[in-house]
Amino acid sequence: MAILALHSGATGLSAQNTALDVIANNLANANTDGFKASRTIFQDLLYIQRAQPGAENARGDQRPIGLSIGLGVKVAGTQLDFRTGAANATGRELDIMIDGRGFFQVQIDDDIAGGFGYTRAGIFSLNSNNQLVLVTDQGRLLEPTIDIPPEATQISISADGIVSAQVTGQIEPEQLGQIEIAMFVNPAGLQQIGENLFISRNPIDKAYV
Repeated sequence: MAILALHSGATGLSAQNTALDVIANNLANANTDGFKASRTIFQDLLYIQRAQPGAENARGDQRPIGLSIGLGVKVAGTQLDFRTGAANATGRELDIMIDGRGFFQVQIDDDIAGGFGYTRAGIFSLNSNNQLVLVTDQGRLLEPTIDIPPEATQISISADGIVSAQVTGQIEPEQLGQIEIAMFVNPAGLQQIGENLFISRNPIDKAYV
């Protein structure tokens, strides 16, 4: 019995160590725009059945309860929290946020999940080709690509994602494209890959709005 107790205690220590790792990562990314915290999900392990409920006891009656000894606990997985965070006014014309569900889509390496990554971080800028890119060290291109004319003097993004620019010599702003929002039936099934990005291993789970 002492061996079982030591084994169960060891599984608890291992599970709590994983939980601390998850909490530490959440705290480290407290100021990361678009970061979604995870929580650790635990589940109990198998049980040794020493006696079954309903079995006949020494008096010939049925046992009202059984005798089960658990073998400890393990981490079943981590669950992402995709609730919308607080709005943070930055004053930048290319900083946007999604109010509700959905993800911005960006281009990643072709050999990873079909070449598309998804993010809740709405911090965009222009690259050297005047295209909208995610502000990270990799500068991932927004998908579909939106090109900004070099002569544009002001860029605006409407509530429905339409990107417009005021171009020199034109009275009315020119519409350049629309930002698409990718939706997932099961966002908890997305995989984190760093850079504030997620990937989907199940393309039929995705839709656009």
